[in-house]
Amino acid sequence: MLVNKNTIATVFKNLTASFNKAFAAAPTVWQLVAMKVTSTTSENSYVWLSKFPRMRKWVGEKNVKQLEAHQYTIINDDFEATVEVDRNDVEDDTLGIYGPQAEMAGMSAKALPDELITELVAGGFTQLCYDGQYFFDTDHAVNGASVSNKGTAALSIATQAAAQASYGAARTALRSMKDEEGRSLNINPDVLVVPPALEDVANALMTAERLEDGKTNLYKGTAKVVVMPGLTSTTAWFLLDTTKPIKPFILQVRKEPVPVAMTDINSESVFMHKQYKFGAEARMAAGYGFWQMAYGSTGAA
Repeated sequence: MLVNKNTIATVFKNLTASFNKAFAAAPTVWQLVAMKVTSTTSENSYVWLSKFPRMRKWVGEKNVKQLEAHQYTIINDDFEATVEVDRNDVEDDTLGIYGPQAEMAGMSAKALPDELITELVAGGFTQLCYDGQYFFDTDHAVNGASVSNKGTAALSIATQAAAQASYGAARTALRSMKDEEGRSLNINPDVLVVPPALEDVANALMTAERLEDGKTNLYKGTAKVVVMPGLTSTTAWFLLDTTKPIKPFILQVRKEPVPVAMTDINSESVFMHKQYKFGAEARMAAGYGFWQMAYGSTGAA
């Protein structure tokens, strides 16, 4: 094959098509637990998380919420996936090996938000959120009192008592969340996030009429099971409220994944190494939203 500008343009047009096809077809789960925030700068501040206004009876002057001195900023990171295309392969018309690589690059680009949110969920026991506490912690301060959204009970379907002590306790903790004025936050837990090791237990808890001890399953149908293969712990599980516009986790996107290419036949890379380059770039990051909308258990007890 004669290598010229038009030939290279056609090659990379085909690679881009393979990338886009795989990108469009790849499944994701991040949107089930996180809200997308469009970023227009290198970083976004989320100080507003410290005070979220709610409607109240208007008597006298308006009660203006003051933002607390919390500093919570999410800084965008750069991401890339690059494939080298050898000029000899173009000349010899042996480009079939690059189609699958372009497809894998597309799938990897689509999976990036899943990876970021999964890392965020898994790290919730050791990473700080807007109030300076771990996202899943036992002593979040609310109006001078300590409030917990963390447990240690293993997710269980062995007995009704075990289910109540694990999943039931998480539901109770979330539904009991209150604001600084003592009013209910109306948390409605609806998503149960688990690693693959707990998929069967979680599905049974959400679908079975009776538990293993023969007693009625009080929690059938109370949440959607979301399996995150990237979760590092085989025992930790998480219960979330995703029914509101604000979600427990934030996917901050500065630039969506896009295919890019270096195809100049006169470039230094081609001249020195006979290499064209094709890949994808993105700018984004992930962070924590309201801890009141999430409960995490290590499952260690």
